[in-house]
Amino acid sequence: MSISKNSGVGVAGYPATVESAGQAGTVSRGLLAAALERLWQDKLALLGLVIILAVVAVAVFAPYIAPNDPVKVDLAQRLAPPGAQYPLGTDHLGRCLLSRLIYGTRVSLATAALALSAIMLISIPLGTLAGYCGGRVDNAIMRVVDVLLAFPGLILALVIAGTLGPGLLNVMLALSLVWWVGYARVIRGMVLSVKEKEFVLAARACGTCEMGIITRHILPNVLSPVIVLATLDMGKLILAISGLSFLGLGAQPPTPEWGAMLNDGRPYMQVAPQLMVYPGLCIMTVVLAFNLLGDGLRDALDPRGITRL
Repeated sequence: MSISKNSGVGVAGYPATVESAGQAGTVSRGLLAAALERLWQDKLALLGLVIILAVVAVAVFAPYIAPNDPVKVDLAQRLAPPGAQYPLGTDHLGRCLLSRLIYGTRVSLATAALALSAIMLISIPLGTLAGYCGGRVDNAIMRVVDVLLAFPGLILALVIAGTLGPGLLNVMLALSLVWWVGYARVIRGMVLSVKEKEFVLAARACGTCEMGIITRHILPNVLSPVIVLATLDMGKLILAISGLSFLGLGAQPPTPEWGAMLNDGRPYMQVAPQLMVYPGLCIMTVVLAFNLLGDGLRDALDPRGITRL
């Protein structure tokens, strides 16, 4: 007896399994090529990708790009207009605005990336465990998710960050404790669907261990929506981190961070609006870029769109 070749797993012996696996690999490579082709045709998604790559390059090479020390105070140059020494002028303490924006790119991206990594480390195991095991394990995890989803996410993160005290580390911890529930719910739903597929049943019939089934057959099939959600949430996380820093709970002086720079420039909005305009434009541009790329990935990875090619 053998399982259908489309399942990617055979039961009649290793040859059938190898053949089916090879065919499944060919199909997977074909789907990936089709997804990349759809992404390449999406000009807005490519624009978002180019902006993100440029921002990452600025963050990586910040020490070589920044014209001045971002934390050096020069009160004699406070609120100076743009010039040769300070291309975008200075803030209320005489610090180079352009240098602070460049270094703020590094802080904002690193904080959001670390928070997203922590969210993944929490949500992927718990969501997979809930969907695969079911029963009491599923009920226990989902009741925690339901309780956390009953509160507005940003308000709950604000409460946690306020309780822990100001600082970027506490902001990352607060957002991670709040944000993982959405991922866990999406992953659980995907696992519930995938674990009933024929190739999973065939792998179980072959005697594959539970961990092997999860890592080799289930997780690869739930990564696409998680990747799209993570791309979209990078922008949301940057916005949330900037918002908490604006309220004084995130980056503390003299750390250059876009949300904190907005708060620093607020009292000088009438006389030096650039102190708020430039950090706001940086936040808007990066969030928009991640949203454009996330929408493009969602369309590119949609199996219904791929099959129409």
